[in-house]
Amino acid sequence: MTKNKEAIFSCDLKKEGERFPHFWEEIVGSAHAPMALRADWQKQLQQCQKELGFKHVRFHGILSDDMFTYVSNNPQDPNAQRVFSFFNTDQICDFLLSIGIKPFIELSFMPTAISSGNDTVFSYHGNINPPKNYSEWKNVIKVFITHLKDRYGTEQISQWFFEVWNEPNLQAFWRGTQQAYFKLYQATAITIKSVNKNFRVGGPATADNQWISAFVDFCTAKKVPVDFISTHHYPTDAFGKPGDDTITQLSQSKRSVLRKEARKVKKQAKGLPVYYTEWCSSSNPFDELHDRPYAAAFITKTIMEARGIVEGYSYWTFTDIFSENFLCSTPFHGGFGLMNIYGIPKPSYRAFELLHQLGEEFLKVSGKHDSVDVWVIRKEKKINIIATNWALPKHKIKTEKIYLALKNISKISSAYIERIDDNHSNPRKVWEQNDSKDYLNDLEISALILASTLKKENIPLNIEKQEAHCTISLPPQSVACITIELENERK
Repeated sequence: MTKNKEAIFSCDLKKEGERFPHFWEEIVGSAHAPMALRADWQKQLQQCQKELGFKHVRFHGILSDDMFTYVSNNPQDPNAQRVFSFFNTDQICDFLLSIGIKPFIELSFMPTAISSGNDTVFSYHGNINPPKNYSEWKNVIKVFITHLKDRYGTEQISQWFFEVWNEPNLQAFWRGTQQAYFKLYQATAITIKSVNKNFRVGGPATADNQWISAFVDFCTAKKVPVDFISTHHYPTDAFGKPGDDTITQLSQSKRSVLRKEARKVKKQAKGLPVYYTEWCSSSNPFDELHDRPYAAAFITKTIMEARGIVEGYSYWTFTDIFSENFLCSTPFHGGFGLMNIYGIPKPSYRAFELLHQLGEEFLKVSGKHDSVDVWVIRKEKKINIIATNWALPKHKIKTEKIYLALKNISKISSAYIERIDDNHSNPRKVWEQNDSKDYLNDLEISALILASTLKKENIPLNIEKQEAHCTISLPPQSVACITIELENERK
């Protein structure tokens, strides 16, 4: 812990910065393909695209029976005709493209008509078994990919991603071995490339950063096409003991563990692009921290630390319209979503909103603190200072004062601060103060949306000899963003 009363951070604006692409906006997650046919799901995603800048969306189950992509026309008759139906898929893809979002297609789960078993996952019974016959699986993939190519064109599909399966290293999602998954991947990747060599395919889509080295070695040895590496990570992965609650698991986690693991995966990928197609502050779909400022601070810190390591970072998920267990009707139930079922933005949503407004030049900051982190991003005549005060549950954290100094700054036009903390952009707190109602009317929804909004407050800056400085207070589990707009220099 710093010995000073204030944590001191400084940045020299005269120095050139590093590139800072918005890699976290490449993809966002959503649970289950048929949810994308709902009007409320579509409305929320459209808002996320407009305000947060997401470019692709990923979900499970595009091949599952409830999408009717490939089914028997009489499930009771093993000899019945099998039929393709792409109507639902087309409805989803048409909508996504209409709002400027492209699909990140996870090829799952196994159509029952060609599955080797009856094991399923989730409330919608996604079949998790290998195919009975790989020739049939390859035919399904070829017909499906060819349909997409014919409908949307080669140029369009070349901008999509095809990811083979979901978390095959977990028995809950794949009733086969690692080698069985590699066989599935090989058959799938070769089939996709047979339709068009420019279509992107990757894997292994594992939980907890697993199988990366083995997967890359397999593809290299067998000359199997692979365009990207995908995997998942949550800070609850591999921490705590069996049966531990989420808070205990998180308390046993480590600060910056996602950055540490991402660096290891990047090395194991041997030059291939790395896409984390799931990450979140925990893997519990009913974790109340997902609804609180804790998640916003975690998201901000995690994204800022992943720069330069990954090409895509897909937060799980953008909405609480989510049915893996059941579709929960409680307005704030700890769901994964950036928005709740009523479309009320959570603190996590506002964190992505702050991040979206950042520029793409990352400047070096001097200073260090146990729970506080500070980053400076520049965009033409705008400087953003992002600060978090975050700690894992049961770890020490308190309100901190931080001193910020910007050296070699030109004339300032305006400066304001936006906050996410217990008293700012925190609709769940307002909901709890109003008796935690189970169902909301339009007036209550509007009031909670208002409570969630970011508010700009003027912040005084002391300026001496081209140095601007100020002191701000950061409550526990909080985010603050200072925006400084510079005057245009006269020619």
